[in-house]
Parts: sequence; structure tokens; C-alpha cells
Amino acid sequence: MLNNMSTDCEEGEGSPNNQGDGNPKESSPFINCTTSSDVEKNQQYDGKNMALFEEEMDTSPMVSSLLSSLANYSNLPTGSKEHEEAENNEEGARPSKKPIQAPQLGTLMGVYLPCIQNIFGVILFLRMTWMVGVGGVLGSFIIVFMCCSTTMLTAISMSAIATNGVVPAGGSYYMISRSLGPEFGGAVGICFYLGTTFAGAMYILGCIEILLIYIVPQAAIFKIKGLEGVEAEAALLNNMRLYGTLVLSLMALVVFVGVKYVNKLALVFLACVILSIVAVYAGVIKTAIDPPVFPVCLLGNRTVVSKGYDICAKVIEIDNETVTTKLWRSFCDSEYLNATCDEYFVNNNITEVQGIPGVTSGILAENLFGNYLEKGMILEKRGLVSEVDPDTSATSTNRFVLADITSFFTLLVGIYFPSVTGIMAGSNRSGDLRDAQKSIPIGTIAAITTTSTVYMSCVVLFGACIEGVVLRDKFGEGVNGNLVIGTLAWPSPWVIVIGSFFSTCGAGLQSLTGAPRLLQAISRDGIIPFLRVFGHGKANGEPTWALLLTASICEIGIIIASLDAVAPILSMFFLMCYMFVNLACALQTLLRTPNWRPRFKFYHWALSFLGMSLCLSLMFICSWYYAIVAMGIATCIYKYIEFCGAEKEWGDGIRGISLSAARFALMRLEEGPPHTKNWRPQILVLVSMDGEQNVEQPRLLSLTNQLKAGKGLTIVGTSVQGKFLDNYTEAHKADQSLRKLMETERVKGFSQVVISSNLRDGTSHLIQVGGLGGLKHNTVMVSWPRNWKQPECHQQFRDFIEVVRETTVASLALLVPKNISSYPSNGERFTEGHIDVWWIVHDGGMLMLLPFLLRQHKVWRKCKMRIFTVAQMDDNSIQMKKDVITFLYHLRIDAEVEVVEMHDSDISAYTYEKTLIMEQRSQILKQMHLTKNEMEREIQSITDSSRGSIRRKKPSALRSQPSIEEGARVAQQPEEEVQLIHSKNASTPASPTSLTAPAGGGATWTDSKGADKGKNLEAGKDLFSMKPEWENLNQIDVRRMHTALRLNEVIAKKSKEAKLVLLNMPGPPKNRVGEENYMEFLEVLTEGLNRVLLVRGGGREVITIYS
Repeated sequence: MLNNMSTDCEEGEGSPNNQGDGNPKESSPFINCTTSSDVEKNQQYDGKNMALFEEEMDTSPMVSSLLSSLANYSNLPTGSKEHEEAENNEEGARPSKKPIQAPQLGTLMGVYLPCIQNIFGVILFLRMTWMVGVGGVLGSFIIVFMCCSTTMLTAISMSAIATNGVVPAGGSYYMISRSLGPEFGGAVGICFYLGTTFAGAMYILGCIEILLIYIVPQAAIFKIKGLEGVEAEAALLNNMRLYGTLVLSLMALVVFVGVKYVNKLALVFLACVILSIVAVYAGVIKTAIDPPVFPVCLLGNRTVVSKGYDICAKVIEIDNETVTTKLWRSFCDSEYLNATCDEYFVNNNITEVQGIPGVTSGILAENLFGNYLEKGMILEKRGLVSEVDPDTSATSTNRFVLADITSFFTLLVGIYFPSVTGIMAGSNRSGDLRDAQKSIPIGTIAAITTTSTVYMSCVVLFGACIEGVVLRDKFGEGVNGNLVIGTLAWPSPWVIVIGSFFSTCGAGLQSLTGAPRLLQAISRDGIIPFLRVFGHGKANGEPTWALLLTASICEIGIIIASLDAVAPILSMFFLMCYMFVNLACALQTLLRTPNWRPRFKFYHWALSFLGMSLCLSLMFICSWYYAIVAMGIATCIYKYIEFCGAEKEWGDGIRGISLSAARFALMRLEEGPPHTKNWRPQILVLVSMDGEQNVEQPRLLSLTNQLKAGKGLTIVGTSVQGKFLDNYTEAHKADQSLRKLMETERVKGFSQVVISSNLRDGTSHLIQVGGLGGLKHNTVMVSWPRNWKQPECHQQFRDFIEVVRETTVASLALLVPKNISSYPSNGERFTEGHIDVWWIVHDGGMLMLLPFLLRQHKVWRKCKMRIFTVAQMDDNSIQMKKDVITFLYHLRIDAEVEVVEMHDSDISAYTYEKTLIMEQRSQILKQMHLTKNEMEREIQSITDSSRGSIRRKKPSALRSQPSIEEGARVAQQPEEEVQLIHSKNASTPASPTSLTAPAGGGATWTDSKGADKGKNLEAGKDLFSMKPEWENLNQIDVRRMHTALRLNEVIAKKSKEAKLVLLNMPGPPKNRVGEENYMEFLEVLTEGLNRVLLVRGGGREVITIYS
């Protein structure tokens, strides 16, 4: 059978190649063979023995194809590699593309060493010794331990995220954005970018500091020599700004033209760092054997600037002659022994102490506790006393070593934290790793362990080897201008100076290389619209515009010029980034999403929360105002992305939180119905669609928006006629149309489309199953069937009445706007007018609540509320008005109140005529199954008799009712409608009322007891003599028509100019007979009114006077 089908198919195509290998084509029974592409597809699956699944091959590829595509997957990060390949291709003669080599980097070269290089940096060489001297060994150890614990916990969380699938280029930004969503990802990505950029500024400032203070001080353009205090500080900062700008420009140029040289020099810079640290440890070992000679001169207990003396003595003996020294001349007005000298200089002796007494000297006990200084204070040695005259003002303070900034514990935290950043270096290179899921955790945690050990040991060793006054001497002014850590190094201080200089240069270049690529990754994601321009670059992908912006932001840090002021800024941004990495891991762990399967198993949500808490605490410890600014920047970016950014679905944890929170809230809602105080209209809006699947009544959604003001549940539903398999495309198109209109009308809610064999059942399904759990609609809004009198629209009003019945049975409130096309759009504004409420029966307070909700919207805000209530003959209208005013006062609703008195009156001839016309319409519908000729004769006879009855009427019989001409106009209305019955579509079965039914015997709304109440014919006996047909009318219908006419007369008189009229909606007929009469009564009730909102309560109180 299969062979025959295959042959038939090939012959049908006229293909000459019918001779094959004898194997039938497996695709022929399922895939159409009418196009050449299908033939190729058939050939693709020849011999695969997969005929059963061929029809799904386009959407569900074979496993072998999937595995092949995964094997060929390349994950090279955008950036330096492409740049290097592009340059190599330009240099080579062959323009052909080189085959991409598989990543070959292992744990050591790919993760461990890059992390080591990024973590060790300028702070270790320039500020670590000063931090130990000011904060003490204990305080510094606490700082280092806190910071290293933070990064270790962050590394554990990062390892879990990084091993939960492939992490492309983008590193931490990619991890956070895909774990916490585009809003958090964009905000934290920008913070990480700013942190990396300011890190570049910090490294450049450290480079300039080493250059101008320790290598070539004479290169300073703004001369510091001879200046004191503020002037000297300003000159130093100006030098930093000038040289920093030059170095920044040079580095940016290097990054722009030669990224591959930066990458190749990375190992050189790393060697400098490692060599410098080894030199420090070697120096510590040497101090135990042979401490170096680095004398420090003290006057009393104060440290003297080494430039101010050549010999640490006031006078010396030369050839038995006392000669004054340079130090004497610094404190006295002449070089002679009888010169006038500084009081402090006279009262205190000169002593010389060893700057590096050695690890075995016991100096650790002296350096154990902190010695925080105010700006301008003189560095003093503990344990030495000095005589200070309190009445004498301090002079010659520039001869002593002074504190350049006010120091305190939190400042030290902010300055030190940048020295533990850089833990993301391994994850940023995930595309270059042979096995990223193995290398990233091992390499990162090993690097943090190594660096933490070095930092903690350095804190102890510095405190154990170096004199306290030397440690607190930030710029080495008391040790001949040497770098303090350099004085400890072996074999020479220059090892540290040169090594730290090159290491800061390399770190600055790495920052200027990495930051633009991070910005480019964010820009190319498209989540921040105004940054899209920075996603472009050179032909080889180099982020030119991003590099320009990075250099500009980096210049801000250069202008600040102080390393101690820039360090806390980047601490904020890095801490915020690390905080969200921990949050991402904790959320994924707690939510237990099915895709959370990290290969790294040594993590726990408690550790992530601890790391997050540490990050947040450190942010405020470092600088509470910087923390607030950083959070403000992140919040602004978050809200910007939320409102203006592109919507991305990345399967993030925030979406998981939303799902969990929604489930929890829905389960809570199931515990019981909402209290009256919490009741709000949860609206199901039923709309109809045209042939193009566009909404026919868009103003329904405008009214919904005005009523809801974006609060509560809104479901916009429609039904599509047909079968699900055949009409799914139409349903999808209708859903898209609903969503688009909801977005245009700013309706916050959900769309729901059902496919049903008929529209009636579809609407019923929506009413039954709309919503979820406790979050279900309690109100249904449906438009009034506008052309219900036309024969082809009869099914519409029957569907409408079914909706009324179903909402009544389901205890749902019902809102029916009439003349919906005349309702205002969301852009319109009423500057004056009234919203009139006709409170005829109590429906739970819906009539009171709806105008209040409408007036919250700007369209109706200027309208005033009026409440009309109807008083019967035996009611006290004055007392009723007082009671209504009191009721509204307790409801806290402002409205004018008016009581309308409606006295009993005889039923008029006009009422009987309207009722007769209504029943004649029913009779016409009943006769629609007759033949065409019989139908025409029947209609003609009914119409003629109707016209004749109008001519026989006398004006005197119409007491206080509409004129004969109005009655004739109403009587002639059916003639126009009757002419439409000839339509072929007018074959809808009707439920007519018999004209020959005895009076009161055909009650359509109530039972026989209600019918018995309407058998009073005596009041209308004069009218019956006018028209004999009236005797046979259903008296229940006559009374209802009488009520509708009287109410309409009063409402039209009082509310003719109202912007909106709210009116109680009568209940539907309990049986199927007389549905047309119900529609006619409602039509008469609302006749002549522009905007009417018929309201039917749901059977429960929705408004309360209690708080």
C-alpha cells in the first residue's frame, strides 16, 4: 500500500526519476508532494524509518539533528577575540573565514589567574598598610574578613547560577538579567558597568599617585614644594587631574586601536602583581633574620617629615664644636644656638626609632587597636610622652607628618572593599573555557580563598613588622618618601613600586576594555531604549561609542582626583551587583523552578541570603548617602525599563515570584467571599466581533476603564462560532484584537476567547468559567442589542435575555449600557453636568457605588451626582428625603436628593395601544412559518386593523397622555419593521403570545397569583368601547406597560439633560413566553434618554456605612 501511494505521488508530479533503490519514500503518506521543496524534504528523510513522525519534523526535529546543532554550538564572547581575528584577517592575504576553534582554556588559565589579577590591585599596595595603622590589626582584620566573606558567599551563589546552563558573554549582567528579569538585570547591569568604569578611574589615579609621589615627584606641573595645608593638597589633586586625563586618553586610544596587545600584556601585568606579593613575603621573612634599617625621627612623640632633616638630632659635635642641624633650622629662626625656637621643639627631645623592627619585635601588641585621626592631626607614637604647652598655638606643623583625611571605621570599609572585587572575571570568560561548569566554581572559589588568605595574613604581618607611625604614614613622608609597603619588600622597595605601577596600568586597561563590552551587551539586549546607540561599533564589533561614553564617565572619577573618594563610589555599585547575584540564587532555590538544576551543589538559600544581607549592610556601612544615590540610580533605571523598555520573557525568577504570589493570593481568596468593604466590581465584559474579528463596541472598554480606573479584575471576553480545530486561527486573531484594543483603551486585565458551536453557548461558557479560583468576576457588562426589533436580529435579543437570566441565577451583577456609541471616550472631559441615579428598588447599593467609581475618573470628575427615588401614594415623601440624605451621609457620598411622587392613575388609551402593538408583533412572529403569500396577507390585515383603530380614537379619551399623532406614530412603527420579515434570514422561531387568550390568562412573568391581581377591567371599560381588541389584552402586560410609560415620562422630564442616567433593571421573564414583551418594556422605559446604564444587583450588599 505504501509503495502504491509513493508511486502514485511521483507519477502525479510527472517526475521521470521513478527508478530508485527500490525503497519507498517514507514521507509520501503524510507530506504533500506538490512542490520541489517537499520533494527535497522527502529525500532528506529517505531511509530514516521515521514515517510516523514526519509531519512534525518542521517543529520537532530529530534527536540526531538536535545533537548535531548542539555539538556545533560556539559560545565565543563578543569582544577581544573577534577583534583579534578581524585584525589577523586584515593582515593576512586570504580573506576567507578561519574555522572557529573550540575553547581550550582550563581552570588555571581561564578562571583562577584572571580572578587573581582582577582581585589584587591598587588598594593592596597603596592603602593596606595605612588601613592597618589607622584601624588597628583587629579592626582591619574584621574589615577584611567581612569583605572576603561577602565575596566568598557571592562566589558560591554565582557558581550555582553559572553552572545552571550556558552563560554567554556578559557575565554577571547575563546571569542577573536571566535570573531576575530585564528590569533588575538592566538596573544591576548599569550599576556593574558604572562600577567597572569607576574602577578604571581608581586604577588610573593609583597609577598617577605612584608615578608622582614615589617614582618621579619632580614631574609634577603644579609644584607642591613650599606649599602647606590646603594649597599643597589642591596642587596634588590638580596634578592628579592633569596626568589622569592624559593617561586616560592614552589608555582609551590603546583600547581603541589594539585590544589584542592589552590581552597579551595581561600575563605581564599579572606577573608584576605576583612578584610584588612574593617580595613582600620575602621581606617579612627577612625581618625575622635581619630587620632592614628604616629609621624614623620623632620629636617628642611626633613624627618628623624626613625632608626636614638630614640627621635626626638637634645639634651634633664636630671637632668638639656643637653645630646645629637642618632639623634645628626647621624649628628655629637661625642656625645659632641662641636662636629663638619653637616651644615644642625646646621642651621635647629627639628620638630615632626603627621603622621596621621585625616580626619578632613584639610591635604587634602596640598595633593591635585602632588610632583614628582627624584631618590635620599630627601622627604620634603610642607609649611616648611629650610636653605640650596648651596655651601655645601650634607652629611649624608642616614639619610633622599630618593626617590628610579624617578616618573612621566605615571609611576604611569603603576604601578597602574594591580590593576584593574582580570575582566575576572567570564567569565573564565562560565562552573561552573548555568546561565552564567545572572551571568557574573551582577557579573562582580557589582565587577568593588565595586572595583572602593573602589579605588576612598581610594585615597580621604588617601589624607585626612595621612601626605604627610608619603604618599611619600614608605617603611615606617619614621614611624618605618611600612606599610604606615597599620598605618591607625584599630585595628593594623598587620591586613594589615598579610592580604596583604596571599592575595598576594593566588593571586600568582591563577596566576600559571590559566596561564598554558590558554596555554593548546591555544595549544589544534592547531593554533600555536610549542606550541602543551604544550597541553599535566598528565593523569588527568593537564598541566604539560605548568606549567613548566609558571614557567620559571615567573622566568624572579623574576629576574627583582622590583615590579615597573614588573607592567608596565603585564599592556601592559592586556591592549592589553582588547583592542581586545572591538574591537571584536565593530566589531560584526557594522557588524550585524545574529549570534550576545547577551542577555546583554546595550552595544553600540561607548562604545566599546571608551574602545579600552582608552586601546591603556594607553598602550603608561604607557610605549611607552613596548607598542611597546608587539605589536611586538603580530604581530609576528599573522604573524606566518597566515603563519604556522592551518586554522580554527570559524565564526569570521575578516571574516565578509573581506566579507563587498569585497562587498564594488565590488560595487565600478561596477562604471566603470578600467583605462588603472590599467589594469592587470585577467585570466580565462581553463583546461581539465583526467578520474581520474586530470589536464592534469599543466604547464598552472605554466605560470599563472609566469605571475601574485600572483597579480590580477585568476580563474582556468574546466567543467565536465554530470548532476549535477549524477556527483556532480566528480565535487567536480575535484575542490579538482584544489585547490591542485593551492596550489602546488602557484597560488593565485579561482577554478570553472561547470557540463554541453557537454564540449563545460561548457566552454562557464565559460567564461560567471566567476567572480563576477566588479571583472571579462578580459583574457582567453587556451592550444593549441595538437593532433587536429587526427580524434578522431576533436571536441577539434572545441571547441577551439568556445573559440576564444566567447572571441572575449566578448571583452576578449586570450592567447594560444603552446607546453605548454615545458614551464618552477616555480622552473626553465633562466640564459640568449630572449623573442621575433613579433608585426605584434596592439592589445592594450598586446604584450608589457605580457613580462614585465613575467620578474617580477624569472624564466624569466634574459631574455632580443626583439621586431620585420614587414615592408611592402611601409614602411620606418628606421623611423619605430625610432618610435618603442621612443614608448618603453615612455612606460618605455627596449627592443631591429628590423624591418623585407618582400617584395612582387610570391606565390610558396610549398604554393599551402600546400593549396591543407589542402583542401584534408577537403574533406576526408567530405567523412567520406560514407561506409567503399567507404571511403577506396576515401582515397586511394586522397592519390595516392597527391603522383603523388609530383613526377611531377620540382625543377626549386620552387624558394627560401623548397626542393622537404620537399614538399613530407608535402604531405605524410595526409597518416598517413588518416589511423586513420577507428576509430569508428571518426564520428565527418565536414565542408569541396568543391574541385570543383570556384576560390575565397568559401571564408571562409571574405565576397565576400575579395574574389574578391584574384582572381589574372595570377601570378601563370606557376605553374598551373605543377599541374592542383591548378587552383581550393580558392585563399584567398592560399594567407593566403603564408603569414603564409613567416612569419614562418622569425620568425624561427630570433627567433629559443628564450626562448619564442609572436605572434599576427589571428582572427577566421566568418562562420563554413573552421575551419580546420584556424587551419592549425596557425600550419604553428608556425611550428618549441619551445615555442609560441599566443596573441589576447581584443579590448582596456592595456598600456599607461602617468603617
